[in-house]
Amino acid sequence: MAKRNYELTEGEWAIIRAVWDNEPCAAPTVQEELADHKNWTYSTVKTMMDRMVRKKLLRTERIRNLILYRSVITRKQAQSGEIMRAVKRAFDGALTPMMQFLLDNNLSQSQLIELEALIRKKRTEGHAAKKKPSL
Repeated sequence: MAKRNYELTEGEWAIIRAVWDNEPCAAPTVQEELADHKNWTYSTVKTMMDRMVRKKLLRTERIRNLILYRSVITRKQAQSGEIMRAVKRAFDGALTPMMQFLLDNNLSQSQLIELEALIRKKRTEGHAAKKKPSL
């Protein structure tokens, strides 16, 4: 199955975060969760959630008259889609120029140290995977 890049709108991000934090949950729960940040009516939240079901971001489960929503996508899938969307828009899909931009403009010494450790770990994992005999 092909990997899909999920590109969520700002509103969809707000809703999916509320669903992740409360799932399974009903639309009123999501509206209450967002009340401090968004001034959305119940009908707005319900409409957006139903659209997200059609987009296969959420799924529903009916228990008598109650409709519960669950996420279809993981946080990692949503984050991956968001990163790839930014890379595509700002750097024509190329990761190296994006990394160069971050290195030149936005990283503290502690963040650089963390990145170096992650790169070393990834290289070690890749090296170990190549040495494993295949069955």
